[in-house]
Amino acid sequence: MSRYRGPRLRIVKRLGELPGLTRKKIDEMKSHSRLKKKNNKLSEYAIRLQEKQKLRFNYGITEKQLLRYVYLAKKVKGSTGQVLLQLLEMRLDNTVFRLGMAPTIPSARQLVNHGHICVNNQKVTIPSFQCKPGDIISVKNKTESRELVKNNLLSPALSNIPTHLEINREKQVATVNGIIERSWVALTLNELLVVEFYSRK
Repeated sequence: MSRYRGPRLRIVKRLGELPGLTRKKIDEMKSHSRLKKKNNKLSEYAIRLQEKQKLRFNYGITEKQLLRYVYLAKKVKGSTGQVLLQLLEMRLDNTVFRLGMAPTIPSARQLVNHGHICVNNQKVTIPSFQCKPGDIISVKNKTESRELVKNNLLSPALSNIPTHLEINREKQVATVNGIIERSWVALTLNELLVVEFYSRK
């Protein structure tokens, strides 16, 4: 299944708020009542599918990629659901988004693809690159790159930067201080249902 490129609000109406996918918001009361009505009719399989789709669309990954992350998370000691979220959150495109350098994860992916972002002073063009504690993320020293990021930093999509990240907005340099905690994940979902969805396949 390829990456979704259709209308984003249609997905938000169906699944609820997805901060990584779009900054646009629908009427909260309408979406809440619509979701409530749907949830009354949904089977257990459909509920698990819905939680899985939230992950896919929010982080902008394909079905194949998500399946790979689930397998990786199962191999790591600890809660599979929490490890899965940490793997997705520590992707370079998501980290750039959480730092406020891009308005959405698709925009952050484009920044990385076009070579505007460096990790430890090396240009990285792979959005799925896994950031590690101690990594230094910076913007390429080009006027075009720096202006692009400067405009995004003025109005970040999420108001708070997670505690595992630190940024110097003037120098446009950030440090990864650790692994993200579950409480700082911006997406509202039950990750255990995602793990259950794949364990039943």
